Amino acid sequence: MRTLQGLYAIADVQDIQTPDFLERVQAVLVAGVPLIQYRDKVNDRDVRTRTAERLRKMTHKHRSLLIINDDVELARAVDADGVHLGKEDCRIDEARARLGAEIIIGASCYDDYGNAVEAVANGASYIAFGSFFASPTKPSAPRADLDLITRAKQELDIPVCAIGGITQKNVVPLLDAGADMIAVISSLFDAPSPARSVQEYQALLQPFCAAS
Repeated sequence: MRTLQGLYAIADVQDIQTPDFLERVQAVLVAGVPLIQYRDKVNDRDVRTRTAERLRKMTHKHRSLLIINDDVELARAVDADGVHLGKEDCRIDEARARLGAEIIIGASCYDDYGNAVEAVANGASYIAFGSFFASPTKPSAPRADLDLITRAKQELDIPVCAIGGITQKNVVPLLDAGADMIAVISSLFDAPSPARSVQEYQALLQPFCAAS
């Protein structure tokens, strides 16, 4: 399994409300984003499948990983690299049985360390805490504390992802706390230049990735 580290771009159809959704994803892939998550809670199965197939081709071309949000069967259908599951989604062990031992399975743990312990026990590939800051995508999300990252890095042998309201201005404390991955939506895809935004994040992440 490839290293789960660095900038994690969440391509949320509902958040990226522009006709050039795929073009913006292409721009961040060209700029070097190693992971893309496809999140689509608004379109029907046919649209989601066609979009995921396009994204699979794009990520293959740029040697990036494609993670599908929530939908185990869609991840299986397009041969995605992984799936990300929340508390209302398929169980981790069931997803593992459907998708195989090598598939990446991420788990949303919100602001609850107990959720992280359970996710690791059930075979998650990485855990995600958040929201750490006010998030335009999920304004009512529970607020997580930096200590969750630090404790998880000390006690759990698994990559930790931080998500929620992250920008170039507030990302460093998350990295100092030990976050392996930084998941971002608006500060990438709503930026005037998504590619330039990627470059700005990479400059901030590089010293931490190099040291790990």
